[in-house]
Amino acid sequence: MISDTENDKKLKTFFNDEYHSLKAYVRLRINDASDRDAGDIVQDVALKLFSRPHTASAIHNIAGFVYNSIRNRIIDVMRTKKDQIHIENDMETRLVEFTEFFYGESDNGYSENMKRQLKKAIINLKPVYRNIITAIDFEGFTYRELSLETGVPEGTLMSQRHRAIALLFKELETKKETTN
Repeated sequence: MISDTENDKKLKTFFNDEYHSLKAYVRLRINDASDRDAGDIVQDVALKLFSRPHTASAIHNIAGFVYNSIRNRIIDVMRTKKDQIHIENDMETRLVEFTEFFYGESDNGYSENMKRQLKKAIINLKPVYRNIITAIDFEGFTYRELSLETGVPEGTLMSQRHRAIALLFKELETKKETTN
């Protein structure tokens, strides 16, 4: 029987020796890797393998086990992939929708100044608030998806988004009053 430390040593040696080959393997499997880094997938798998409980069975074929784990991770990534829309057009549409959330719909488009002010206000938010606004309102995550990815409860995410919107509303109202 192989001890845990022997498994860890063999895994560490394998990842050190084969890291570039593993990244190449991931790149071959994922053609649209523009938004996913092959190194991130390899590192994610490495983290999960090194975090295995000590009660897990010994790994006899390190290479086969690692490549199989990477293949499974790639499948997971591809299953969760959402249909891609040209990012700039999608972000612009979401920015307009988000602006409408604050000011209501209008027959004419929103001024570039208003869009700039909203972008600036979002950028100036605390990172936790900026991240929730970006994820939910611009990247299209649901609270459930974001909760599963971050480990933060859905209710907490909803509260953070509510606070972020309140802060944005206050900031934009202040700017609106100073321009009128």
